[in-house]
Amino acid sequence: MLDPKQNDINPKLYSPLGLAYMGDVVYEMMVREKIVLSANMPVNRLHKTAVSWVCASAQSKAIELIMDMLTEEEIAMFKRGRNANGNHVPKNANAVEYRRATGFETLFGFLYLSGKIDRLKELFEYIWENLDKDNN
Repeated sequence: MLDPKQNDINPKLYSPLGLAYMGDVVYEMMVREKIVLSANMPVNRLHKTAVSWVCASAQSKAIELIMDMLTEEEIAMFKRGRNANGNHVPKNANAVEYRRATGFETLFGFLYLSGKIDRLKELFEYIWENLDKDNN
């Protein structure tokens, strides 16, 4: 991963949708790394497996899993993302799942840009071990 602390930035000053944009990339990269390292498989299967982890319904379930683990600051960042005004809801997700997924991505973007990589890894590993991605 890149070193986000190379710049002197305050992630709290960024828009929640900007943080979600970053968090989407961070989460998907973590998922892809885990999948590639866990099994050698054709690219099409890699893609389908990754999609099952990064879709809005899976991210909505992921935030449910970790909600009790979050600090007050992390919950506030999730809520900022969840409540952000985004106009587009994909056809394969309902509005509630999509907003929760946006909050989840906002949290991941915030943690990444804050340089809290160990915390990101801790939350991701818990999700990886406990998310029932086949039951989205």
